[in-house]
Amino acid sequence: MKNLLFIIAALFCFTAFSSSEVSAQCSSEQLTDACIPKLQNGYTFLKSYQIDGKDGAKNKVEYSYVFTKGAQYMINICSEGQGTDGIVVTLYDSNRKKMVSSLVNGQYISAIAYPCNNTGIYYITFTFDDSNKYCGGSVLGFKR
Repeated sequence: MKNLLFIIAALFCFTAFSSSEVSAQCSSEQLTDACIPKLQNGYTFLKSYQIDGKDGAKNKVEYSYVFTKGAQYMINICSEGQGTDGIVVTLYDSNRKKMVSSLVNGQYISAIAYPCNNTGIYYITFTFDDSNKYCGGSVLGFKR
């Protein structure tokens, strides 16, 4: 009887521990896929970005992309639930000069647009400001 109780307790602990581990995983690929249709009309999809802050272990996720003069770019952020869950996207030029951010007057904006005046590499940085999940997806689109 003791062995049976031990096995049941072990299974319970394994199941409970496993389910909490699964819920902590970031599904940034699914969020990225869900974000693609949210590009505003007129923008062409260029690239998607997974935003995985490793449950708070990473405070920044950065990518780079070459922007072309004369094009207008849009970057969307998607997270679980409503809003951006505190995920902030900031665009920097090749000299690391901040060009635009999705944190405006304390409000988290889910998309930013940037009219490019200089061709070059740009850095797309995602940071977490009071995020609960540290997980999201993003897409980059452009129009001429």
